[in-house]
Amino acid sequence: MAVADIHNSSSARSDSDTPLSRWFRRLKRLGALCVSSLILTSAALIIILLFMRSQALPVSKMMPATELYDIHGEVVEVMNGGINQQRVTLADISPKLIKATLAIEDRSFYHHYGFDVRGIARAAVVNLQHMSKVQGAGTITQQLARNLYLSHERTWTRKIKETYYAVQMELQMDKDEILEEYLNQIYYGHSTYGIQAAARLFFGKNAADLSLAESAMLAGIPKGPRYYSPYYDAVNAKDRQKTVLQTMVVSGAITQEEADQAAKEKLTIRPLEPKKPAIAGYFRDYVRSAAAEMLAVSEEQLEDGGFKIYTTLDLNAQKAAEEVISQQLSKFNEIQAALVAIDPRNGYIRAMVGGRNYGENQYNRVFADSRQPGSAFKPIVYATALQQKKYTPVTRVKSEPTTFTYDNGRQTYTPGNFGNTYYDWIDLRQAIAKSDNIFAVHTLLDVGADNVIDTARKMGIHSPMKPLPSLALGTFPVSPYEMASAFAIFANQGVRVEPTAIVRIEDSRGKLLHEAHPAEELVLDPPSTYVMTHLMESVFEQGGTGSRVSRVLKRPVAGKTGTTNTDAWLVGYTPELSTAVWVGYDKDRNISAVESHLAAPIFAEFTERALESVPPKLFPMPEGVVSVYIDPVSGKLANEGCPASRMEAFIAGTEPTEYCTQHLGEDEDAKTAKPKGNGSWWEDLKRWWNE
Repeated sequence: MAVADIHNSSSARSDSDTPLSRWFRRLKRLGALCVSSLILTSAALIIILLFMRSQALPVSKMMPATELYDIHGEVVEVMNGGINQQRVTLADISPKLIKATLAIEDRSFYHHYGFDVRGIARAAVVNLQHMSKVQGAGTITQQLARNLYLSHERTWTRKIKETYYAVQMELQMDKDEILEEYLNQIYYGHSTYGIQAAARLFFGKNAADLSLAESAMLAGIPKGPRYYSPYYDAVNAKDRQKTVLQTMVVSGAITQEEADQAAKEKLTIRPLEPKKPAIAGYFRDYVRSAAAEMLAVSEEQLEDGGFKIYTTLDLNAQKAAEEVISQQLSKFNEIQAALVAIDPRNGYIRAMVGGRNYGENQYNRVFADSRQPGSAFKPIVYATALQQKKYTPVTRVKSEPTTFTYDNGRQTYTPGNFGNTYYDWIDLRQAIAKSDNIFAVHTLLDVGADNVIDTARKMGIHSPMKPLPSLALGTFPVSPYEMASAFAIFANQGVRVEPTAIVRIEDSRGKLLHEAHPAEELVLDPPSTYVMTHLMESVFEQGGTGSRVSRVLKRPVAGKTGTTNTDAWLVGYTPELSTAVWVGYDKDRNISAVESHLAAPIFAEFTERALESVPPKLFPMPEGVVSVYIDPVSGKLANEGCPASRMEAFIAGTEPTEYCTQHLGEDEDAKTAKPKGNGSWWEDLKRWWNE
């Protein structure tokens, strides 16, 4: 029995260990392995997708371009080499354009997850046949990923990264967001990115208003802007349009009849306008450098950083400056000019022209500290004298050939007047109006050259100067920028506001990165600046060196001309604008008599055009100033018998107290003489109005 049982048991094991049973066991193990692998793969895929979803997308290499704005919010420049790009929402794009783009670029856009498997397989076969990357299978999402984050090189590595970023975008953005971004980034040729800019360029209309024919034309361009742009090849562009229309028919977006009608529609393509000369080139260069320094970035990083730079520039004033300089210099070859205008009240630079043609020469002469200001420097000398109360408007000096001694009598200096013209005894007003050199040197030596230099430093002039008699005649070079800034102090009642070109800087998200707070400092007492202003108004009156432009000026203006053998200046101001104009040659070349008169008309025409919307204003009179009528001959108070009296402003306490007796009758004397007027701002206003 035992032997039989063993035999039966052995037979049973033998029956169960057949090949079929072994195959089933292997299949079972394989199934278990597949299920396990599928579970693990799914888990890994979920983890990867969760990881991709959680990770931020790379920083786009197509950051918004940095933009410069003027003081009114007008765009001055988009810092991207002339790229034309205007963002719009998907709702502001014609549905016809959207359908055309989807039909020709990615029919299954709304049904894939960033990449098209069938497209990839098809492209892979072609690429293997050619043993190189000759065909892509890029979906709209992949194209956007490539444009935003990658180069356009044809490599497998780039393709893998492109697909990875495309899937990541699909996980983090919805389809409409991706499509909107794509249509705002796609390149249509001619430095134009995005459908809105393209619609404006080709058809002069907004993207929302595109017809089917126009949409098909534009949708076909991104495939190859050099081949399918109507500006380059109208025949290719038309053929490409028809291809797009037929693709839309195949995809069911339109009917054949609609396609035929659109193909027959005659399109009006706008002429490709030549690029306009860039405005404010010298100012833009200055702002680039200043902004890069403020943000501690390179100029290249600044351009592509998506910053918004709000500047102090007034585009209207800037255009006026450029046009006036161009017109005034049109009859002269090679001669250059510079102009800078500053608002005295806040230090804002309103206009800047560094030369006659930015396209030809980018050297900014506004900051050139190698030009002698000549007589334009004299107001700083006289301001020092007024502050010391050593001089008043009626201080008199004899204008005659004079040799001055200095350095404790060891050296001499013999200046002369222009054209060897002298005026005998003249007062300070006459000396300023006629630009008398003898009077200026007398004043400098009386008040001390070191004190004049100290005044100039307080007024923002940092160019090298030496305490020599010739300093009074502006023999030490300064820049137009320094002169405009210094004269702004006279207009602002002695307060110097640090000049600035940038109001604020924001990043691409609107975060404030920099905001200007120009430093303010009282550097001259208000009464002396008003008296200087009152005196410098005579430069534009009859007999003054700027009288030739008095008919152009329709508002109270003060200033000073300056002329050397190589330089012509006019630095002047109103209550709203301080402007320095320089004219001369870059190299050692003298200016002619005609060329020496160019600065004044540039100043006058610019001032009136820049302020044409601003009503004329009197310079405000501060406390500590008194106005009285004086006799110009004697410098004493005028009485009813003085035939040519004038109103003069004085720092309180420095006005004359005696009345003129030269014009009294035999039965009158100084005690009985009646004064002529009390002197007030109202008389000042009436005098200006009558003149």
